[in-house]
Amino acid sequence: MADLLPLFPLSTVVLFPNVFLPLHVFEPRYREMVADALAGDHVIGMVLLRPGWEHDYDGRPPVYLVGCSGVITHFERLNDGRYNIILRGVERFRILGEDHGRSYRRARVDALPETDAGPEDRAIVRALRAKLEALLAPALQPQHAESRSGRAALGAVDLRGAAAMPDPDLVNALAQYLDLEPLEKQALLEQSCLRSRAQALVELLEMKLMMAHTPGLSNTAH
Repeated sequence: MADLLPLFPLSTVVLFPNVFLPLHVFEPRYREMVADALAGDHVIGMVLLRPGWEHDYDGRPPVYLVGCSGVITHFERLNDGRYNIILRGVERFRILGEDHGRSYRRARVDALPETDAGPEDRAIVRALRAKLEALLAPALQPQHAESRSGRAALGAVDLRGAAAMPDPDLVNALAQYLDLEPLEKQALLEQSCLRSRAQALVELLEMKLMMAHTPGLSNTAH
């Protein structure tokens, strides 16, 4: 990553390593950010805005300190200066401090590489992947009432081609693409390793399916 990483803070988007994210960039400060990134290493950092951001959106409202860098793999500059871009997630990072020398935000960051290393971690992630696939498979069968409630709980997800995806890519893609709350996705991103992220995702989906299948539970849970 560059010494100062450009930051693109949004209220609903969390990027994960090696997952693709299409974005439409229209604000002047972030159009400038994209132009500068395209003139350099094509890398920007996605971060999630903290609750209450609405009161200072045009300024520099607080963000969560853990984000994910992304490289611009494709871009289209529109006639009015807006951009359509596609990011591919690269690496998690932690913000150490911000620089205020540009119209957009930039930060000094530390990289946060995944800590999974040994065969035991890989074996556990493989088992958790099987659990994830088992949890999601019924939601893809719309002819059953139970499947419909599961699909509503998890959001639309397409597992075609998933068998060919490496375990890390599948876990991160599900964390990004499933219909989860932004804060739930942020919590998954902040997991220190793929193993803990996969475990947290399994537990989150099990909870959502249980709530979807238990009438009244979602209304009484706090």
